[in-house]
Amino acid sequence: MAIRTANNKSMSAITELPSGVSAKSLILISTTTASSSDTVTIDSGIDSTYKEYQIHVIQAHCETDNKILQMGFRDGGSAYDATKTTTYFNAMHKEDDTSTSLGYNTDQDQAQATGFLNISEALGADNDQCANIIIHLYDPSNTTFVKHFLIRTAYVHQNDRSIDAFIGGYCNTTSAIDGVQFKMDTDAIDAGTFKLYGVL
Repeated sequence: MAIRTANNKSMSAITELPSGVSAKSLILISTTTASSSDTVTIDSGIDSTYKEYQIHVIQAHCETDNKILQMGFRDGGSAYDATKTTTYFNAMHKEDDTSTSLGYNTDQDQAQATGFLNISEALGADNDQCANIIIHLYDPSNTTFVKHFLIRTAYVHQNDRSIDAFIGGYCNTTSAIDGVQFKMDTDAIDAGTFKLYGVL
């Protein structure tokens, strides 16, 4: 069955999807608001209900310049130290248009690491500097396979650079991932909203 559209054939005129094609929906599970918080922890709601979870980090802000927002995964214990292997590349454009770049960042990737994963670099503390992030976590309760994740981060560097970072990887464990935690490398998370969604 073809997608039904108006005579102009534009995507905005779609009125019906073919049978068997479903539009994904985000189901809000929890919202956590940071306010001078040492950590933000999401330790409930990640279970076998959904095959994909998303965490939206909105306007995460640091207290002082040159802070790194980090996250860790919990695999059934009490620590957020699940073993990870990741890749990291980003695009950068300086506010005054004096420099740009696109490249793989070997300083930010991890190989079988248990420490927290950097999901931004050198955040600025000005009010026009913060991080906005979408994290996709796939099938976290599966106990047969490793747990893949994708992270897309848009943030403003302390040196007035717009950064678009792409992070991918997996938790190298067949144990269920049942929690995540966020923190700055030093100091507290000054502000930010952290939303957990299940994906239908």
